[in-house]
Amino acid sequence: MSATTASLRRKIGSAGDLQSVVRTMKAMAASSIGQYEQSVRALGDYARTVELGLGLCLRTGDPEQTPVAPAKPAAAGAMGAVVFGSDQGLVGQFNEVVADFAVKALSALPGQPQVWAVGERVHARLVDAGLQVAGLYPVPNSVKTITPLVGRILVEHESQHGQGEAAELHLFYNRPAAGAVFAPARQRLLPLDAAWHRQFAGVPWPTKILPEIVGDHTLTLRALIREYLFVSLFRASAESLASENASRLAAMERADRNIDDLLGEMKRGFHQLRQSGIDQELFDVISGFEALNPRSGSPGRHQRASRRTAG
Repeated sequence: MSATTASLRRKIGSAGDLQSVVRTMKAMAASSIGQYEQSVRALGDYARTVELGLGLCLRTGDPEQTPVAPAKPAAAGAMGAVVFGSDQGLVGQFNEVVADFAVKALSALPGQPQVWAVGERVHARLVDAGLQVAGLYPVPNSVKTITPLVGRILVEHESQHGQGEAAELHLFYNRPAAGAVFAPARQRLLPLDAAWHRQFAGVPWPTKILPEIVGDHTLTLRALIREYLFVSLFRASAESLASENASRLAAMERADRNIDDLLGEMKRGFHQLRQSGIDQELFDVISGFEALNPRSGSPGRHQRASRRTAG
C-alpha cells in the first residue's frame, strides 16, 4: 500500500511540474500573438497605401513603360512556391493543414515547382508528400527578424529566375480566421501580368483630388512594386506566426485542462489509498488490542458478573 501511495505522490509531482511548463508556454504564446497581430494591423494600413500608389501609377502612366509580364505560361522550372510553417511542435495540426493545402494546390498547376519551406516541421511534411524542396528557411522568432527573411526570399527568387522572366511565385500560409484558430491561405504574388495590372489599376483614389507623381514615373512605379512584394511576404509571415502562436495557445489550453483532470483523478486515488491505509492500520490496532485484552471483547463474562452481583 505504501509503495502505491509513494508512486502516486511522484506522479502527482511530475504532473504538477508539467503543468507549470504548459502554463509558461501558454503565457509566452499569448504574449507573442499580441505583437504579431499588432504588426498585421499596422501592415494593413501600409499595404493600403502601397495599393493606392500602384493604382495611381498604373492608371496615369505610359502603358509602354509599365512592367507587365507576357501572358504566356511560365517556363519549365519557372514556378516557385513558399510555404510558411513552424520550427517547433506543440501547435496541433498547424503544419499538416498548410502542407496538405499547398500540396493539393501545387498538384493542380503544370510543371514541377521549386518549393521553399519556412520551418523544419513543414519542410519534413512537404518532403514526405513527395515535393522537391529547394530551400529551407528558419522561422522568425520576432517581428524584427521577419524583414531579413523576406529579403532572403526575394533575393533567392530573383537569383533563380531573374527580373525579366515571367516566373510565378505562390505563397501558402495559415492566417487567423474568425470562428477558428486559423485557416490556410494562398496568394499568387508573381508574375506582374495583365490580370495584376487590371486589379491594381481599378483601385480608386479615396478623394476627388488626385496627387501628382514627382520625378520619374517608371522609377516610382518600380519602387512601389518592390514595396508591394515586401509587404505581401511580410504579411504572410506575420499572419503565419500569429496563427502558429494561436494554435500553440489552444493546444496548451487543452493540455492544461487534461492535466487538471488527470491531477484530480490521481489526487482522488491518492486520498482513497491513503484513507484505506489509515483504516487498515486502525483495524490492525483494534484487533491487536482485543487480542491482548480478552476482557474487553467478552460480553458474556460481563453479564455473568452482573448476575452474581445482583444475587
